[in-house]
Amino acid sequence: MTPAAQIDHLVVAAATRDEGVAWCEATLGVVPGPGGQHPLMGTHNRLLGLGGERFPRCYFEIIAIDPAAVPARARHQRRWFDLDDPVLRAALAKEGPRLVHWVARVPDARAAVHALAAEPAHIDRGQVLAASRETPQGRLDWQITVRDDGQRLFYGALPTLIQWGGVHPADGFAPSGLSLLALQATHPRPEVLQAALATVGARDLITVKAGTPNFIAQLMTPKGPVALESKGL
Repeated sequence: MTPAAQIDHLVVAAATRDEGVAWCEATLGVVPGPGGQHPLMGTHNRLLGLGGERFPRCYFEIIAIDPAAVPARARHQRRWFDLDDPVLRAALAKEGPRLVHWVARVPDARAAVHALAAEPAHIDRGQVLAASRETPQGRLDWQITVRDDGQRLFYGALPTLIQWGGVHPADGFAPSGLSLLALQATHPRPEVLQAALATVGARDLITVKAGTPNFIAQLMTPKGPVALESKGL
């Protein structure tokens, strides 16, 4: 039996981190807390809690390319979450920040990657990379799946996989007034997406239907219910 996965965090991409912060305050009614830098990817973020009764230890990440950083990854390797994709970058610059992806917490990231590769669709979720950073709550250590081409897959509806060490970032968050209610996705090949989600133990975390590609998060915020959409990017 496949061990159950959990929703770890939602990913909102922005052309700049400052734009992401302003968007968060205007759209969700809250100011995100501090985040950190990712030297391997040349990105930086801001974070805030998103936990609730249904999805405890869940959080929200606003991420952008750090203009002051040079990625430590090899030049032929792209940043995570499609942040180097020209179509996505153009949309972020023109239309502003948007929900692009989600990350699922799994007990064994390497086993999950191997299971996806063994699927009839032979899904390549990427390499399992080790990362860490220091925080006031302690050292964060994690392993995360990243493809060399940076692709999210299934228009962001198939999660990146993460396996945390002893400390989880949500443990140090103050209440934000936000909670995640549900995740939904539409895709022209829903049966393939559902099979992949089942393989990593995440099928029950998101509702999948046939349709034009979209990824939707339903949130409760200080402004009331808010739906964030990827709109096929």
